[in-house]
Amino acid sequence: MGASLTEVGSRLAGLMFIWGTIQQLFPYTIRKRFESLWHRVENYFYPYVQITIDEFTNGKSNEIYSQVNTYVGTKSVNKYAKFLKVEKSKNSKSFAVSLDEGEEITDEFQGAKLCWRSHKETMPDDSTGHRSSRSNSVPMEKKSYTITFNQRHREIVTGKYLKHVMEEGKSIQFQNRKQKIYSNNCSEDWYWYGKGMWRDINFEHPATFDTLAMDPKKKEEIINDLVAFSKGKDYYSKVGKAWKRGYLLYGPPGTGKSTMIAAIANFLNYDIYDLELTSVKDNSGLKKLLMETTSKSIIVIEDIDCSIDLTGKRKKKKKKETTSEDQEEDSDSSAEKESSSENKESGKLTLSGLLNFIDGIWSACGQERIIIFTTNHKDKLDPALIRRGRMDMHIEMSYCKYEAFKVLAKNYLDIETHTLFPQIQGLLEEVNMSPCDVAENLMLKNTAGGPQICLDKLVQALKEAKENANKDSKEAKEKAKQNSKKIKKFSTKLVRSFGSVQKLFK
Repeated sequence: MGASLTEVGSRLAGLMFIWGTIQQLFPYTIRKRFESLWHRVENYFYPYVQITIDEFTNGKSNEIYSQVNTYVGTKSVNKYAKFLKVEKSKNSKSFAVSLDEGEEITDEFQGAKLCWRSHKETMPDDSTGHRSSRSNSVPMEKKSYTITFNQRHREIVTGKYLKHVMEEGKSIQFQNRKQKIYSNNCSEDWYWYGKGMWRDINFEHPATFDTLAMDPKKKEEIINDLVAFSKGKDYYSKVGKAWKRGYLLYGPPGTGKSTMIAAIANFLNYDIYDLELTSVKDNSGLKKLLMETTSKSIIVIEDIDCSIDLTGKRKKKKKKETTSEDQEEDSDSSAEKESSSENKESGKLTLSGLLNFIDGIWSACGQERIIIFTTNHKDKLDPALIRRGRMDMHIEMSYCKYEAFKVLAKNYLDIETHTLFPQIQGLLEEVNMSPCDVAENLMLKNTAGGPQICLDKLVQALKEAKENANKDSKEAKEKAKQNSKKIKKFSTKLVRSFGSVQKLFK
């Protein structure tokens, strides 16, 4: 055995001597041909390609590495790898599994077999390549993944597989992340402190479409529309539209508009950007806020009719007959007024700026975005603001009906039927009561009584609301009668007075 190793060593030394002699004696072109021949021989005996993906590149975090780490971690659970690591980040809902140092797994894609291997190397320098001045500095860890595959699958790996890994890893990260709700800051100095134009906290609202009190048919229509939107990337690109959609939620107070927004966010797992228009200084500030929003998000403007004056009405100029000199003076003064008004408008948030924010060219700066307006008075909004194409779907949040009541009874009392249900159904057809008020009556405040007390309380509330409605109706009719009598008396007096005037002239 020792003799054979000695023989192999001597042969390798001979090859190295020959290669050194070739480099000294032969010209560059001949050496390049020898190198090409050597690579062919090497590839023949070792036909594999290796790609390395480092955690940091040029001192900056490599986004591809995090996506690969997520993808490989998911595969490692299914591939029965023996050495794994479990980590949990602050903004993640669940822990992440990854390969431990030196562990490897195999994967398969379109007939190509691939081998993933995890590497970790301790570096004395930091990620920027500069040695720390502190003597007790902690050594940096250089992490990376290598993927090895047969060279005949090079096009599949570089053209399709790596893209597939990145998309899958990104999708898994999106599903595992914590949802956020953002609010635009009121202070102008916030941005310059490096904290951005939005502040955020974790979004943990429990509302879902299952718990939403709404007619099931209308609910199903909204869900189908959301599913079609979330899967419509290619379709929106085909028709040449920005991948966004607008929803207008309108109806009386307490009908569940805010709950609907939370249910949509939880259904799609989107972040929410709660835009307060009164905090926006001008149109330029609105554009900056839009640029800092992410894709897969919902931009919400609640009670838009109460935020700022967005009627979009323009003042009409009155025409006056004047002399030529007066006309020249008036034209000069009007030009000055128009110029000053334009300067004032340029420093404010206008309807035009909001329209461009929703549907202008700036609206395409992100993908997969939903814009939601809420209002209690739809008729107060400018038609240009809520037209189709800006607010694509108008959703009326109405008073509580029987189907919505059954959802609330299931949520609050965990019952699907009761002897009082028929009576409640009849009362809900006659009385307008918001889902919020119905839910308040159904909420268990005394566990000893159970559902019976809550339903009795709801029936009593509906009866009182019915009596009040009848009373208001009677008062309104009585007032209308009195007004009618007054009008008749006034018209009679007017006719008599007109007759007296006619007699005087005769």
